[in-house]
Amino acid sequence: MTSRDTGDTAWVLDPILQVPHVVAAVLLTRDGLVTGYTDALSRPSAERVAAITSTVQAACRTAAAAFADREGAEVRQVVIESDHGYVLIVPTDHGTCVAAYGDAEVRLDLLAHRVHSQVARLGEKAMAAAPRGGDGDARA
Repeated sequence: MTSRDTGDTAWVLDPILQVPHVVAAVLLTRDGLVTGYTDALSRPSAERVAAITSTVQAACRTAAAAFADREGAEVRQVVIESDHGYVLIVPTDHGTCVAAYGDAEVRLDLLAHRVHSQVARLGEKAMAAAPRGGDGDARA
């Protein structure tokens, strides 16, 4: 399996697919727009997963804040266990999110480790991108 993407996102999703029993993964924006997805999903399925993932994250942030009796909460991960397998959703610090699905045989600890590692790599890449000036030169 490989990833389909709307940009250069294969480096994020392909390592997640190397975890045994991982079926699919999606990279999305916090507001539910698909940035990349794996071959196991069609474009319409990836868009549906992204929209649902965005909604789930928002509901989890609201629930976490309500339980803590606070105004807001940032969610570090969401795990959904079903009779079919696991969905793991991990947001990044810069407005994107990785969602991955493994069948019932997946080792959740390995999946979580790999997704969190890839999210960290996304953050490193975002931090390494130098801001540009109006003339295209990197700022000092």
